[in-house]
Amino acid sequence: MILLLEVLFFSFIVIVGIQIIFYGIIFGSFSTLKPKPSVQKNIGVSVIICAKNEADNLKKNLPLFVNQDYKTFELVLINDNSSDETLEVMEIFKKKYDSIKIVDVKPIEKFWGNKKYALTLGIKASTHDFLLFTDADCKPLSNQWISNMSAQFSNEKSIVIGYGAYKKIKKSLLNLLIRFETFMTAVQYFSYAKIGNPYMAVGRNLAYKKELFFEANGFMNHMNVRSGDDDLFINQVATKHNTSLSISKESFTESLPKTTFKSWVLQKQRHISTAKHYKAKHKILLALFYISQILFWVLALTLLVFLFQWEIVTILIAIRFIVQYLNLYLISKKLNETELLFFLPFLEIILIIFQFFIFMKNLSSKPQHWK
Repeated sequence: MILLLEVLFFSFIVIVGIQIIFYGIIFGSFSTLKPKPSVQKNIGVSVIICAKNEADNLKKNLPLFVNQDYKTFELVLINDNSSDETLEVMEIFKKKYDSIKIVDVKPIEKFWGNKKYALTLGIKASTHDFLLFTDADCKPLSNQWISNMSAQFSNEKSIVIGYGAYKKIKKSLLNLLIRFETFMTAVQYFSYAKIGNPYMAVGRNLAYKKELFFEANGFMNHMNVRSGDDDLFINQVATKHNTSLSISKESFTESLPKTTFKSWVLQKQRHISTAKHYKAKHKILLALFYISQILFWVLALTLLVFLFQWEIVTILIAIRFIVQYLNLYLISKKLNETELLFFLPFLEIILIIFQFFIFMKNLSSKPQHWK
């Protein structure tokens, strides 16, 4: 028994070291990043929104897009075979605003229900060379959204990764968990991009040059994967040289979160199912972080229960929490999510369990996709 506890103890030391590398070095590289001053560029931007049965959200959010304080932009609205009044809402706005262009997508057998097909048609119909993507249930948090996102483009930078938050709902555990998971995902994709290893972005707030899309042959490398129009595409084309980050609060968007655990589980099934298509180095890093999180809690609790080297174990736990909290706090200030850290240990454990549940569920069932 003593021999086993010794093995667990030394394993715990290694795991704490791995966690400190992630939280202290990798995530720390982003926590200390200072936002660059936003200097508006005189470039034309096509804002692309793909909508499927989003009439109500379009009514609420389109005024925030058409009234952006930016000189040259168009709004490309893609109606992806909606069965509600989505197209009618688009046409009403188009009559009022010359900056709106509508792409009405009809289903074809080969690409039935494939959002990537609809997005491809929208991209081809766009006028400008710089594309800015968001969703119909998203709203920009300022009228400087286009200005701040497009300011990050340069001759070298052809991809801009932004932050897409979820709306806060008071006294909702589900909402707290959704926002924490979104925050931790952003911590990872911003941090990896900062150290020159970008691996994903979210379509709620993402921009790239049109020429990059066509040079990569669009979504054809993963057209058979229904999801991943954002993360799989960025995983394919992003490099340390062509990727920029936009972390000004005026560049953020906010989306409506799921309101039931069932709908959120289905959403996460779709998202997690795309991860197996990432590059090997990214899958290894993501898996290592997740496994080290699990082992940290399991080994820490086991060693404390048996009081094995409990003084050293307690010190190591404290060091890990200090490094974790310090860097996540600095990042949460950047992303305007500081209140999440009040519930950090609890949310971390719940999220670990939830992600394991989703992983196991995906092994036994196929995730649902864009409908």
